[in-house]
Amino acid sequence: MRKDFGVKTYIYPQPVLIIGTYDEKGNPDAMNAAWGGIADSDKVAISLSLDHKTVFNFKKTGAFTLSPGTRKEMVACDYVGIESGNRVTDKVAKAGWHARKSDKVNAPIFEELPLTLECKVDGFDEETGILVGKIVNVSVDESILTDGRVDSRKLEPISFDPANNAYLLVAEKVGSAFKDGLKLK
Repeated sequence: MRKDFGVKTYIYPQPVLIIGTYDEKGNPDAMNAAWGGIADSDKVAISLSLDHKTVFNFKKTGAFTLSPGTRKEMVACDYVGIESGNRVTDKVAKAGWHARKSDKVNAPIFEELPLTLECKVDGFDEETGILVGKIVNVSVDESILTDGRVDSRKLEPISFDPANNAYLLVAEKVGSAFKDGLKLK
């Protein structure tokens, strides 16, 4: 038997995405966004409210970074999602993160988040709040590589569970149907 819940954002996994930007004074800012993901082979799309400091920032700089939240940084990821850059100008420092400028775009890379997509703003729809970014580089800390590839078990990305308002770990490999030769019954 099934139960109807109406309109909800229940989709799994719902990535925890940390958006990095610089404000008008060059200070790094970070926010947690759960409604986004890959939109094409070289694009990301994220749904944002217009009142976020991040929106003002990327409109000025034309760039942002995007990193998956991790198990190790879950508390800091939650903090930058709850606290507003409109109220707290040093929330990156308060989160305990260290920012360095990307070599590819005018946006910060947070050293504590080991995987970062460096993006240029491809478009922003003022009516829908949809940000589209063009990925110009992916920067990966070697600590999460195995045999030269990103190892999700080392990355330990987290997902947001909207039904229970909690974070989930998304790192267990369950197989590869094609590579493992699995067939339908």
